[in-house]
Amino acid sequence: MWLIMAALSALFAGLTSILAKCGIKKTDSEVATVLRTVVVLLFSWLMVFVVGSAGTITEISAKSSIFLILSGIATGASWICYFKALSIGDVNKVVPVDKSSTVLTVLLAIILFNETKHLAVKLIGTALLAVGVLLMIEKKKTEEKETKRTWLPYAIGSAVFAALTSIFGKIGISDVESNLGTAIRTGVVLVIAWLIVFVKGKGNEVKKLDRKELVFIALSGIATGASWLCYYYAIQNGIVSVVVPIDKLSVVVSVAFSCFVFKEKLNRKAIAGLILIVVSTLTMAIWA
Repeated sequence: MWLIMAALSALFAGLTSILAKCGIKKTDSEVATVLRTVVVLLFSWLMVFVVGSAGTITEISAKSSIFLILSGIATGASWICYFKALSIGDVNKVVPVDKSSTVLTVLLAIILFNETKHLAVKLIGTALLAVGVLLMIEKKKTEEKETKRTWLPYAIGSAVFAALTSIFGKIGISDVESNLGTAIRTGVVLVIAWLIVFVKGKGNEVKKLDRKELVFIALSGIATGASWLCYYYAIQNGIVSVVVPIDKLSVVVSVAFSCFVFKEKLNRKAIAGLILIVVSTLTMAIWA
């Protein structure tokens, strides 16, 4: 079941990137992050009440609370970096870098959670995944000089914080119902996102939103909420070093849509990189 949930998480995460890209053509990326988080929060708490886990909130331990908050903070930082990168870079370049968080997450999971079963397969798969990412982000020779990789530092920051999100989340959600844990984390993300928006003086931009983009931002939030609910169920009940690579297969969905919707073309090296990412991920999943 947790493998199925991990696969669904990847599908919804892939849709999130495309819908988000459609929603930040005119809208500031940080304002869009706040609005998406509101949608995710509402969606998450709706699921909490549907499964009837709201009453267990008083039973959450101090340790779980701390790590859920840390996971939320890491998620907020990752989102801010990710959507900033998406606003200035191509989807088929930003998404693979963001998904490279898999490498760090798998290594941390092996060390912290002693997930050493089929260790050689995991290490080889992780190495191939890293090579695939590097191939996908290699700059084309035909690109103009002025199109510098200003998106890259943000994408790397997104990947690092995403890895910390998974590790903190695994620890924090160990004795908490997965939907409730997701809702609590989302609340933390929302607070952080609003703080950043107001500190930067972007509060007034909320009133200037394009209605069409607002629809895409809302849909992106729903997709994110669905992805999170599936993802945290999977890492609570499954193996982190396997769940995370499967979740990162969302890159296939994102790249496919970016080619059809945004006409972002892939060169041969990028295609080879994508194949490596898929093969390495499936190998780790099969050997789980």
